[in-house]
Amino acid sequence: MNPPVAMPQGFLRRLLRRPLAWAALLWLALVLVVALGASAISPFDPLEQDLLAVKQWPSAAHLLGTDDLGRDVLSRVIHGALPTLLGVLQALIVVTLLGTTLGMSAGYFGGRIDRAVTQYINTLQSLPTIVVLLGVLTVFNRSMLAAMVMLGITASAGITRVLRSATLNVRHELYIEAARISGLSDAAIILRHVLPRIVGPLIVQLSLFAALAVIVQTGISFLGLGIQPPAPTWGGMIFEASASLNDFPWLLVPSGGVVAITLLAFGLLGDSLRDTAVETWSRQAGAQRKASGRTEPSPIGDAPAGALLSVRHLRIVTGEGATQQVLVHDLSFDLMPSETLGLVGESGSGKTLTILSLMGLLPAGTRVTAGVMQVAGHPFDLADAGLISRLRGKTLGMIFQEPMAALDPCFSIGHHLSEVLRQHQGLSRAEAASRAIELLQSVHIAHPEEVARRYPHQISGGMAQRVGIARALACQPRVLLADEPTTALDVTVQAEVLELLRELGHRNGMGVVFVTHDWGVVADICDRAMVLYRGQVLETADILDIFERPQHPYTAALLQANPHSAPPGQPLPTVSETLARLATLGQSPEPGSALPPTRFQT
Repeated sequence: MNPPVAMPQGFLRRLLRRPLAWAALLWLALVLVVALGASAISPFDPLEQDLLAVKQWPSAAHLLGTDDLGRDVLSRVIHGALPTLLGVLQALIVVTLLGTTLGMSAGYFGGRIDRAVTQYINTLQSLPTIVVLLGVLTVFNRSMLAAMVMLGITASAGITRVLRSATLNVRHELYIEAARISGLSDAAIILRHVLPRIVGPLIVQLSLFAALAVIVQTGISFLGLGIQPPAPTWGGMIFEASASLNDFPWLLVPSGGVVAITLLAFGLLGDSLRDTAVETWSRQAGAQRKASGRTEPSPIGDAPAGALLSVRHLRIVTGEGATQQVLVHDLSFDLMPSETLGLVGESGSGKTLTILSLMGLLPAGTRVTAGVMQVAGHPFDLADAGLISRLRGKTLGMIFQEPMAALDPCFSIGHHLSEVLRQHQGLSRAEAASRAIELLQSVHIAHPEEVARRYPHQISGGMAQRVGIARALACQPRVLLADEPTTALDVTVQAEVLELLRELGHRNGMGVVFVTHDWGVVADICDRAMVLYRGQVLETADILDIFERPQHPYTAALLQANPHSAPPGQPLPTVSETLARLATLGQSPEPGSALPPTRFQT
């Protein structure tokens, strides 16, 4: 099993595409270079006094002016950078080691380790950090190293809590279970599979902490508890400037400005690093390709007259370069008013990806590289997810497979429907609430006023699916995309939902694209069916032709594997067995067909 990679080869290239990252990196690099080369760069000795040049404004001789003892401000700012960066680095090392180790261990292992780490977090967060730091400075004779180490220890509680929560969210993912089954050790799973998924929150927390460390280090020097004057520190310079605010406020600008810009740079760099790191395993479908670089698509010339929806040459891929894999190949179809088209195939055949691409909702790591969609005569480039997003709700509606997952448990059923109505139709709160009741009635929900006040956990799965249908139909879309909406329902509720979809489709002239792997559902609701295998269309025909005269051997094999028509007491034939039997009868696929030799089982 190949581990996910947190920082790909193109990481730096993608990071440098961000203007804010450029600005932050340039500033921090400048501070680092200045700190390391302070002796060679500074024009004056930072301790050299000139009482004849006290509190001078910036000039050619002193670019940032002089302080109350005639010392060159620029030289002191340059020499004050190194103590600040050293303090930040010391605190970062401590907080990173403690926070990542304890946070991931608690989230991954749970049990006693989790309870012990939680107690550790609660204990540290109950302590007043400032008082603790003052005590450490007193005990260790104003040692900045001791103060920064203690700051890292106390701040590790917050980072531990964040990483524990992030680890809890991923430790039960299927790929983690697959890694355990494959025999990987816990340490290998944590490093290869858990850490890459939580690196985003980790980077953000560390960047925020780096800014905090600058503030603390500066504050300690401001109070005179760290490096002692006359040695230059940014905090000490701010303290000296505060004494001259009334007669020479300029002194606060260089010292305070360099601290403020450094804090801002750490924050901007953290945001940029997080966004770039997340691109490794998660990309927004709409960010894959910018519309400005693409030409306007031409209308589909061979689309049937009156077609609600036409799709031509859809191609979906994942990965880049040599690792690119095509998930959907050159898919085309048409949908007429009041027609239901079934997309049929086994798991992984590309059914769900196809309809998600029509909504601009492809999952992370996948993208459209070719394809045109025409809705009511208007063409749209399927690679332009941003433009397609404008069709959601009013033109294209969608019902998801898991009804409960599509409903926010924090809001009532009525709120879910009213939110859509107010967003797309501009209704008032009262009008939206009234219309929400009508929508619940239209999907045959009894006592709609009462149901509108309930929360998702207070309704059944079948009722939740009806709510999902009502929300999808709230703005009366022309095309409804249904992603296996009956899979999680029992037989009785499934029949009711199918009847409801059939009724709504015929009543409103709405076209429906119905994704399923169940031939019984296809026979019940669909007018035509399109059979997919590994992202390729093998056959499209009317329902009667599909069931009685399948043209492709794979379609025949799928029908033979349909449990609805299996004789009682006899083993259900697998797809591979049926294909092997058809091959002996001379009905195997033609050479070059999309269907490979077999290894399929349903």
